[in-house]
Amino acid sequence: MTDPILSIRNLTVEIPTRHGLFTPVRDVSYDIYPGEIRGVVGESGAGKSMTGNAVIGLLDDPARIASGEIWLKGRRIDHLSVQEQRAIRGREIGMIFQDPLTSLNPLFTIGEQLVETIQLHLNVSAKVAKERALALLDRVSIPDPKVRFDQYPHQFSGGMRQRVVIALALCSEPSVIIADEPTTALDVSIQAQVLDLIKELACETQVGVILVTHDMGVIADTTKKVTVMYNGQVVENGTTDQVLSAPRHDYTKSLILAVPRPQTKLRRFPQISYDSRETNFKIEDLARDWTKVEKSKSGKLLEVQGISKQFLEKSSLIPSWRKYFTAVNNVSLDINDGEVFGLVGESGSGKSTVARMIGTLLDVDSGRVLFDGDDVTSMASAELADYRRQIQMIFQDPFSSLNPRMKVESIVAEPLLHHKILPRDRVSVRVEELLDRVGLTRAAAAKYPHEFSGGQRQRISIARALATQPRFLICDEPTSALDVSIQAQILNILKDLQEHLGLTMLFISHDLPVVRQMCDRVGVMKQGQLVEVQGTETLFTNPQQDYTKKLLTLMPRLAQLSG
Repeated sequence: MTDPILSIRNLTVEIPTRHGLFTPVRDVSYDIYPGEIRGVVGESGAGKSMTGNAVIGLLDDPARIASGEIWLKGRRIDHLSVQEQRAIRGREIGMIFQDPLTSLNPLFTIGEQLVETIQLHLNVSAKVAKERALALLDRVSIPDPKVRFDQYPHQFSGGMRQRVVIALALCSEPSVIIADEPTTALDVSIQAQVLDLIKELACETQVGVILVTHDMGVIADTTKKVTVMYNGQVVENGTTDQVLSAPRHDYTKSLILAVPRPQTKLRRFPQISYDSRETNFKIEDLARDWTKVEKSKSGKLLEVQGISKQFLEKSSLIPSWRKYFTAVNNVSLDINDGEVFGLVGESGSGKSTVARMIGTLLDVDSGRVLFDGDDVTSMASAELADYRRQIQMIFQDPFSSLNPRMKVESIVAEPLLHHKILPRDRVSVRVEELLDRVGLTRAAAAKYPHEFSGGQRQRISIARALATQPRFLICDEPTSALDVSIQAQILNILKDLQEHLGLTMLFISHDLPVVRQMCDRVGVMKQGQLVEVQGTETLFTNPQQDYTKKLLTLMPRLAQLSG
């Protein structure tokens, strides 16, 4: 049998703190073979990325390898000096990070970054490096490599930027690539393209790949073997088919159970119950305090009539020379009282632009938005302020949508004070009640956003959105950056809000199984246009448009298994 390229043996990582030693990785062992893609899966904080960082020598001080061994092609590398680790990093072990935009330098062209990396590791001339860079761009299916070579990262879509990062990782023909959540923020079609590319490269070049992810569907589609981590430890190792079809550990069973399926609509998402870590959302208490949501005059709370939006792509003093990109083109839809309306489509299809126009974060170029029969696009300032009180947004990234310099109490209180909903002396009590009822302790009010996990930060965002007792919620990819267990908690909260309080929602997501569970009707967007609107059941069982059929076929395999 072929020897492993990489062996991790009983690896333990420690971080000294003022409260003692914290051990994020404990006694972890697994092997990577040539051409093999091994999935490493688990919730946030399980130790997945920390293990990968230890392998590549990127542990942040004061984290350190306390015990164990790491072997690369028969050579032990865990005890090497910083200079020796730097020689291996990139040359022998490549890295694909979660966010391609932060992995690329915005001040340099794609070509400059590729050439620099190639010359650093392979010691070749600039001419040879450029030829190799163009070949790599072609290899990762970047169209028009010669044109794209001289462009900057912001000129690429998210999926294309991730392809560039993969090209960077391949520059020195490494033996191992660590792919850390490479598809988390990508829609299903781009995700499928990136994962297919990784599989092709592993097969063609025999590079070993560690695929770190919290997405069990990605594991099912891409890997041959899988390591399941929980609380810093490996709880299960095996082939992907064995682990997914007959998991041995209770945590693995709970993790698989939490993945939403599209076949059967459940009232609530199954939550991770292993180790009794479920949290309570006190919807009954909130419902008692909530003023009953007012019904619209016509039964349609929101009507979007032919809205369009263009963005300036190339500026010029001469108007005829200016170039515009049409993000949304003549979109019309309506959302009924108490309905959850889903909006799906690939990145760049215009979903979020529609949401931002409805939320008045972007001006409408043409068309109208009607809220309970009133034209939002022609409202005066006083009317617009009242509209904004009745419509709130929950964003994709709870960390960037929360002010890091403000304590949670001030964040949740801000809409209460801005809209003058309560006297100042009653605001603190209301904030504590809201935090308590989204499953956070009242002590959370005195903390800052960075002191919370991703799921807790999203709960803070929900508390802030509920502060004004809105009639309409816009949820723009509210769970795309969360692992499946935290996703289940947040989605159950949203379900409870809709069912008990009668809230109306626009739910934007690229996760089709989640949309299947959450939504009453679904609209499908493609290149700025709304190409299909159907009831959720009809859309998933009998889609009419070829584009919709294509999106449905790209759902991860695990999501298509029977529940």
